[in-house]
Amino acid sequence: MRLFLRALTVLGVFALLGLAALVGMAWWDSRLPRSYSAMDMGVLDYGGGPAQNHAAHPHLTVERLTGPANGRPDVRTTLVAAKKDDLWAFNGRVPGPEIHARQGDVVEVTLVNRDIDDGVTIHWHGVDVPNAEDGVAGVTQDAVMPGERYVYRFRAEQLGTFWYHSHQVSSRQVRRGLYGAFVILPTGPPSTGVDRTLIVHDFDGKPAFNEGVGGQRLAVPRGVHVRLRLVNSNNSPERISLTGTPFSVVGIDGTEVNGPTAIEDATLDVGAGARYDVAFDMPASPVRLGVDGSETALVLSGDGRADVEAPSELPTFDPATYGEPKRTVFDGARFDRTFELRIGKKIGFLDGRPGRHWSVNGKIFPDTPMYVVRRGDLVKVRIANESGAVHPMHLHGHHVLVLSRDGRPTTGSPWWTDTLDVAAGEEYEVAFRADNPGLWMDHCHNLPHAADGLTMHLMYEGVSTPFRIGGDDENHPE
Repeated sequence: MRLFLRALTVLGVFALLGLAALVGMAWWDSRLPRSYSAMDMGVLDYGGGPAQNHAAHPHLTVERLTGPANGRPDVRTTLVAAKKDDLWAFNGRVPGPEIHARQGDVVEVTLVNRDIDDGVTIHWHGVDVPNAEDGVAGVTQDAVMPGERYVYRFRAEQLGTFWYHSHQVSSRQVRRGLYGAFVILPTGPPSTGVDRTLIVHDFDGKPAFNEGVGGQRLAVPRGVHVRLRLVNSNNSPERISLTGTPFSVVGIDGTEVNGPTAIEDATLDVGAGARYDVAFDMPASPVRLGVDGSETALVLSGDGRADVEAPSELPTFDPATYGEPKRTVFDGARFDRTFELRIGKKIGFLDGRPGRHWSVNGKIFPDTPMYVVRRGDLVKVRIANESGAVHPMHLHGHHVLVLSRDGRPTTGSPWWTDTLDVAAGEEYEVAFRADNPGLWMDHCHNLPHAADGLTMHLMYEGVSTPFRIGGDDENHPE
């Protein structure tokens, strides 16, 4: 009996040593190198398409995937990033200057970093720019350090409401104030009426429309056409209610809605990073647009002095059923690649830190997938959120078409989006055409989630990057 107990003790010691060795190996393997390439992170996933030797493919670096290099730009501006009291600002303003372009314009923006020690970049959120203009530190460029400058040039091909923000330590820099609106208007004479952009951003835990916390008023004569462009720069969804008039949702994430119809007294769930454009003709009575659960609201009235109480709970707008259907390239299409993106939580190590971390397909960063596509591919992605939290998933450089939610096909206007809010337990199928070569981030736009590992990339065959994350270049995209 004594020998048996001794043998059990020895076996137990060896088992504990073995377990400790396995934990130690997991900890060691999870550590990120001081400097690494985004190409080296993740497990290559070809989505059922042909797997090719990446090195043997015709080689193209992201530096060559630029916007138009020559000619006089139609829009030229400079954004200076600098400290301002407790905030960081572009050109001394939070939000930064609102940039307007016409569809087809060549836009040139010079970024100057005056004194942001971490460095800065500009990412054109929702604008499907060439890869070199995407503004992601360590992936498409090096961070712009104090005293340095960088020039972005691209053609404004799309139409609608977008925004820009730093993509260097973005979980901190966006919150501190390095963001602004970017609007692409149709060609032709300026439209009449009221056209206003309202960015929702939290200051000291209180939501504001642009820089204003609390009530705001605007005088608008009866019959004037009004377009309000709503941008959510926060990390969580914002519920924004519009009452007092029938209105239409005319744009979602920089894409015009097909056949919008009038709705009345409704709430819009605007996900982190997302945009909604609403339009109406001003009635004789006041109209209120407000952030639910707060005092922040804009009241429009004939004399600009009216006040309107916040509404009680209203029905929520559903983009999956709104507007008129329209044929797309994906109707009856055969997809060249199909990917799965399962978001969960897993116990393990993230860069040596133990805990229950975000996971993608059961893997913790840096072992998250690297989706590989070929130019021209039709691609389908199934997104399932098994994590218990909301995740606004943002694919750079592309808009995706929402095909279904929880197994039910969308029935309204084609729902194109670049930042899809995926609630806990939800499942979506989305599709896109691989028509913008590069190395693109695909991440949660709750930016602390991205900083904590909810990040992956989309790689086109034959494309590489010379830029590195971390190291002497101090590139930290999240």
